[in-house]
Amino acid sequence: MKKTLLAATVLLAATAFAEKYDLPPSDINVIGQVQQISAKQGETFYDIGREYGIGYDAMEHANQGVDGLYLREGEQVLLPTRFILPDAPREGIVINLPEMRLYYYPPNSNVVHVFAIGIGREGWGTPKGILSIKEKRANPTWTPPASIRAEHAANGDPLPAVVPAGPDNPLGLFAMRLSNPSYLLHGTNKPEGVGMRVSHGCIRLYPEGIEELFGMVGVGTQVNIVNQPMKVGWFGDSMYLEFHAPLGEDARTLEQNIAEARETVHKSVASRGLRVENDLIDAVVREESGMPVEVAYYQ
Repeated sequence: MKKTLLAATVLLAATAFAEKYDLPPSDINVIGQVQQISAKQGETFYDIGREYGIGYDAMEHANQGVDGLYLREGEQVLLPTRFILPDAPREGIVINLPEMRLYYYPPNSNVVHVFAIGIGREGWGTPKGILSIKEKRANPTWTPPASIRAEHAANGDPLPAVVPAGPDNPLGLFAMRLSNPSYLLHGTNKPEGVGMRVSHGCIRLYPEGIEELFGMVGVGTQVNIVNQPMKVGWFGDSMYLEFHAPLGEDARTLEQNIAEARETVHKSVASRGLRVENDLIDAVVREESGMPVEVAYYQ
């Protein structure tokens, strides 16, 4: 095997995080670098994730075996800030549900902005498909649907017919309604849920994330929501594989996921004569770290 999984994924240096990345040429789709930082006393995965714009589940998957609630001072923590761009046109907003990230490609620009998101929990899934932003509203009120009001009432937490704007509003300070009017991109009064499946189908961002995105996108911006737990991508002459835990309602066996990953990688490199590391492919799928790993290369 050419490299261990760790060596294939980790840049052992702390660098400044940026939510904005230079967009590579169309034949390259791996961006960013994984980073490693030292935790401060009392920090949690939530604290670090919010500082660097990373969702909670992404922090957990990248740091398996680390207790994210009780980090020791100086404990080494990985920041999963290297990504394979989703297999979708580089325009407007692209949301990949399994990785719980939003990619925004500004028009006439050579950059991509990456945001952590929370999505709909199982039974209240966020829909796939090509939508658009139909309305933008700062300081929104929230009119909860009857189904959500009934759920809250059953749990002893009744909701008013209209939740006023303000710090206690679940939509946060900014909201953007999609062309499917039941769904919004919005902030939150519970930012600890960003990077998790906790909503009733809407897409939530950190307060600072939604404020930035709200200021950049306009009504009519395309929103392409995809479901890609496995992504493959090129960086130079090497192929990388990134695997996220599939959505619960889409779950298949480990053996099925490994077989699909092997088939995808081998087909992608068949005409190039690259060496494929099947053991690395298996490890990437098994670990579900969500970080790109080099799995095929020229010898």
